[in-house]
Amino acid sequence: MPVVVLDGIATRYETVGAGPPLLMFSPGGFDSTLDNWSGFGRYRDLGFLDAFAADYTCVVFDRRESGRSGGRVERLEWPAYTRQALGLLDHLGIDAAHTMGGCVGCSSAAALAVAAPERVRSMVLFSPAGGPRYRMAQHRRFVRHLAYVAEHGLPAVVGLARSTTAGFSADPRVGPWAAPLRSDETFAKAYAAFDPARYDLLVTASVRGLFDRDTVPGVEPEDLMTCDVPALIVPGQDSSHAPSAARYLQECLPVHEYWDVPVAEQTANTAPARVLEFLRGHER
Repeated sequence: MPVVVLDGIATRYETVGAGPPLLMFSPGGFDSTLDNWSGFGRYRDLGFLDAFAADYTCVVFDRRESGRSGGRVERLEWPAYTRQALGLLDHLGIDAAHTMGGCVGCSSAAALAVAAPERVRSMVLFSPAGGPRYRMAQHRRFVRHLAYVAEHGLPAVVGLARSTTAGFSADPRVGPWAAPLRSDETFAKAYAAFDPARYDLLVTASVRGLFDRDTVPGVEPEDLMTCDVPALIVPGQDSSHAPSAARYLQECLPVHEYWDVPVAEQTANTAPARVLEFLRGHER
């Protein structure tokens, strides 16, 4: 599977199918890998890649600090994920693509549409992550990680990450850089030697900046309200994908379709078909 260096960070990606490009922001929180489109939660059963490949070139990738992509110990912020996406489009020679986000990938998809609307033909926001319980869970996760660092130190985080396959979402102690700690020896050595006080500051700044609201994190509502990229919004319905998050996007985005269907009715038969209907309606 190909790997390209984007913004100084290795990114694993894959292209599947043929046709107009569809850039897909993976679900899975801090473990947002390309494999999640076929093996994670609801997406395991929905079969999006198989359904889209006949009509679209699906571009899937590991978000930085996830899977086999690399990382950098710095303040984590939504513009960094946008830079990764734009770099991948540039690398593949794609002027403009449809986009699709699942779960927290919706935040990155929306951020790309606001930052570079000329690069986005349309966007599908499927089960957007958000809601008060989601924000609270993210903050607790970072607090648990920093508590482990304070008690055991950064070298212990490296050892723990390498002793388990659990990501940050499953075991907060390993932190948001667990994936590159496992795959990159040079990164792991630099991480272990990082100044603990500075590390505490940048992690604290990361969680405050990433998850600062009780709805879909990322783009400011005023920016969403001026974004004219057509969107299909599909609601989720659990503590991490609150229906209110999808309704928030519906309220903010001026050009949208809202698929008002309960999660139980979003099936392998209905969901890919609805997404394809939307995408085909926005070819140009």
